[in-house]
Amino acid sequence: MKLFPSKFGLSCALTAALLWIACSALVLMLPTAMLSLSGDMFHMQLAEMGWHLTWKGVLIGLVAWSVVAGLTGAMFAAIYNRLI
Repeated sequence: MKLFPSKFGLSCALTAALLWIACSALVLMLPTAMLSLSGDMFHMQLAEMGWHLTWKGVLIGLVAWSVVAGLTGAMFAAIYNRLI
């Protein structure tokens, strides 16, 4: 089965965008719980740090992670296609 790099990349970018929005919403609604969860995931103590969530930061992160995920997905599909 051949993958279309542009379509696979776009699906990766959209998935990353949806996950980023969901994560940002959770941080907004449950900041303490999300900080604790993030610390547990990275094996760190983050309780003293706190969140600095701004609309600009959410938008920049949304664009950055979507672009990175899209390019990574397209590269993955292109490499996969050469291996089959």
